[in-house]
Amino acid sequence: MINRLKDVFASLQQHDVRYVVIGGIAAVLHGVPRATFDLDLLIEATTDNAQRLLKALLAAGLGTAALTDAADVLANEITVFRDRVRIDVQTRTPGLKFADAWQRRETMCYEEQTFHVACREDLIASKRAAGRVVDLEDVRLLELGKPPEEKTL
Repeated sequence: MINRLKDVFASLQQHDVRYVVIGGIAAVLHGVPRATFDLDLLIEATTDNAQRLLKALLAAGLGTAALTDAADVLANEITVFRDRVRIDVQTRTPGLKFADAWQRRETMCYEEQTFHVACREDLIASKRAAGRVVDLEDVRLLELGKPPEEKTL
């Protein structure tokens, strides 16, 4: 999935968008073996940042970003962009404040493209607060520090 997002991450970086990756992809990046088919981003909920986000998504070829504006993104807890990839943009998420996540973010790299990911502790807090079965299983695996060898998902 990350390889399909390289241009998105490059565009987010080029447009100076303040975000952290959360959700399933963040769990995978922290070592949890599971499939996920969308990218969850927690963004800084400011008008300027939301405008930069929309420009970045458009520049990365996600045309659905043209169907909304910064005010709409900020008015909702989550905005879903469905194009060649699905991106769920969150302005707030249970168990995690953006300012804290931004300070503690981890910058990771895939094929020379950097991106910002919620640190393990923040990811655990947000997944625990979400409380879904899949999230609580991610918490269990994240707290182990490494995934079990024979986990079937």
